[in-house]
Amino acid sequence: MRKPATSTSKARRPEAKAADALFDAYPAPVKTKLLALRRLIFDTAKATKGVGALEETLKWGQLSYLTAETGSGSTVRIDQVKPTADQVAVYFHCQTNLVETFRELYPELSYRGNRAILLDVADKLPEAALRHCVALALTYHLNKRKPDGPT
Repeated sequence: MRKPATSTSKARRPEAKAADALFDAYPAPVKTKLLALRRLIFDTAKATKGVGALEETLKWGQLSYLTAETGSGSTVRIDQVKPTADQVAVYFHCQTNLVETFRELYPELSYRGNRAILLDVADKLPEAALRHCVALALTYHLNKRKPDGPT
């Protein structure tokens, strides 16, 4: 697997520099939470069969994680919930059934419509639930291709 875009190689991609700059622009508690989410996303991708290396980039001004190598999943994005400074969100493509599925599996989580899981900056990450949700997103297209996968 390729190293995350923030590796310390001399030839940094422009996307990596832009992601680093965006992380640095957040208030410290938000940055800390987003970095934890970033680690969780990369760790989940590495541990999930069929996902392959992730590409970290910016989409709509948000940190975005794509399964560019395999095309196995739907893009996962993370960002501060604006204009508040006390929440972050994990965003998913709104034209999928991902958030609907997450609601059924994890009713204890907070959601925004059919596109995001909301997390309070001060709270501990619900890691097990988030890892499962991220894995489902990163294998969304892979699972749709399987005859016994979700529709």
